Amino acid sequence: MNDAQQQESKGSLPPGRAIAWRAAIAIINRESLRFVHQRGRFIAALIRPLVWLFIFAAGFRSVLGVSIQPPYVTYVLYEVYITPGLCGMILLFAGMQSSLAMVYDREMGSMRVLLVSPLPRWYLLVCKLFAGVIVAVVQVYVFLAIAWFWEVEPPLYGYITVLPALVLAGFMLGALGLFLSSVIKQLENFAGVMNFVIFPMFFASSALYPLWRVRESSVLLWQICSANPFTHAVEMIRFALHGQFDLISTAITLACALAFLGMAIYGYDPGRGFMQARRGGGPG
Repeated sequence: MNDAQQQESKGSLPPGRAIAWRAAIAIINRESLRFVHQRGRFIAALIRPLVWLFIFAAGFRSVLGVSIQPPYVTYVLYEVYITPGLCGMILLFAGMQSSLAMVYDREMGSMRVLLVSPLPRWYLLVCKLFAGVIVAVVQVYVFLAIAWFWEVEPPLYGYITVLPALVLAGFMLGALGLFLSSVIKQLENFAGVMNFVIFPMFFASSALYPLWRVRESSVLLWQICSANPFTHAVEMIRFALHGQFDLISTAITLACALAFLGMAIYGYDPGRGFMQARRGGGPG
């Protein structure tokens, strides 16, 4: 091998790493193209939080007062308070929709081919997860841009500091959906389970009302809301949107993300996980 060939070999990726990189790019491109071509999905993802912001918030503004509490240094409009929760709503629905597509892709789509490729399954699942997170974060920023015209004006640096929080929260919620998709084999069953996951997680959290108000009405419900991972994801986004860092919420969100991802990887393991259980006649 001459010097030119040696230099070229040093600057190129090993064959296995190059294949893995191309697979990751292909998965991200496919998820992005699906999002671009499915305009109804994009509009639906924005309608839900915008309805809460424009209609429900206007009605609840005089009923649900928000006292001064971190990260806010003064009284804020109810619209300002629920905006982080609505960002979490977008991430939650996006994660579940991406996992719903995973159920189809696993049986009849491209993931059926990829899952039997030499690449590790955990790597393919992480690539699929990050592809969904990228799409979800774009939706959140479009929502924040619209909310700015509705007097929801966080500090300009908040739009930058909130990015890591959105990625981590999206990763956690997407990993949860990925785990559910490993357990359920039929689209009809997955749609039903989504309702039992999305709505309890969203309403039993601090997305729409402060936890101290929940505690005033029900201690049990307050304990449930405090244990809800979605609550900590919302609080992490809330603080990050104002340039602050909530260590406890971030640590809990990260721990839940790793736990859900670990369960998803186990569930998709054909030798040990739920995929093997289904071959043996396990529940669908």
